[in-house]
Amino acid sequence: MSGDGTIGKACDVLDHVASFERPVRFAELLENSDFPKATLYRFLQSLTNQGMLSYDRDRQTYAPGMRLVRLAHAAWTQSSLAPIARPFLDALSQETGETVHLAQLDSSQVLYVDKRNAAQPIEMYSQAGKVGPAYCTGVGKAMLAFLDEDALNRAVSQQSYHRFTDKTLTSEKMLRADLDRIRSRGFAVDDEEHEPGIICIACPVLTSNGRMLGAISITGSTERMDFDQLEAWVPRLRRVAEQIGTEAQAWRFPETGQSSKNDRMLMT
Repeated sequence: MSGDGTIGKACDVLDHVASFERPVRFAELLENSDFPKATLYRFLQSLTNQGMLSYDRDRQTYAPGMRLVRLAHAAWTQSSLAPIARPFLDALSQETGETVHLAQLDSSQVLYVDKRNAAQPIEMYSQAGKVGPAYCTGVGKAMLAFLDEDALNRAVSQQSYHRFTDKTLTSEKMLRADLDRIRSRGFAVDDEEHEPGIICIACPVLTSNGRMLGAISITGSTERMDFDQLEAWVPRLRRVAEQIGTEAQAWRFPETGQSSKNDRMLMT
C-alpha cells in the first residue's frame, strides 16, 4: 500500500482495477484489497465520479475510465520515447525480422512502451503497456547498468529476485556483477532469465551526456536461433539506440547544461 496519503491510496486502487486487465466486480476487488470494504467502496465511487474509472451498472463492473485514457495518451505523447522511436523500431523490425522492444523504467520496473512483433511471432510476456521485472530482462538490465549511483542503489534494492527460470539472477550480488559486464561491453543479454526459450540483446538509450532514457532490444526464440546469431545484431542495435537518444535529446529531453540532482532523479 502506498505511503502517500489519500492520493497514493487512490492510485493503489487504480492499479488494482487495471491489474485485472478486464472489467472487474467489487467483490473481486475486495477479495484482494488491503482496504476495508467501506474504504474501498468510497475510493471507487470517488474515482468513478472523477472519470478515472467507469462503472457498468448492468454488469456491475469497474474499468479504467476515459479520463484516465486521455491522461495516458498525453503521457505517452509527452513523456514516452515511443513517438520518437517509432520509425527506428519499424526499420529495425523490418531489417531483423525479430521482435523489437522499447522500454523505460517505472518505479524500478520495466515499462514496455512499444513493441514490434517478429515476422514469425512467438508467444512471450511482454506487451506495450505491461510492467515487468528489471533484474532478469535485457532491457531492464541495460537501463539499470547506466543509472547514476544513487538511482541504481535505489532500484537494485527494490528488485524482487524471484526465480522465474533456472537462469534467473536471484541476488543483488549476481545482478551487480552482471551490470558491471554490461557497462563494460555496452549491451545486455537475457539468456532465458525471465522466460524459458526467450533470449534477447538490449542496448540503453542515452543522451550525449550519458543520461539514461530507456532501452531497446531484439528478442528471439531458442527454437530458431542461438546467441551467436542474435549477437550479430549488436552493432546495428547500438546504432539504433544512439539514433533514438540523439532524437530524444533534441526534441523531448534537451540538455540545458549541468542538471541538478533533483532533475536527474526525475528523469530516471
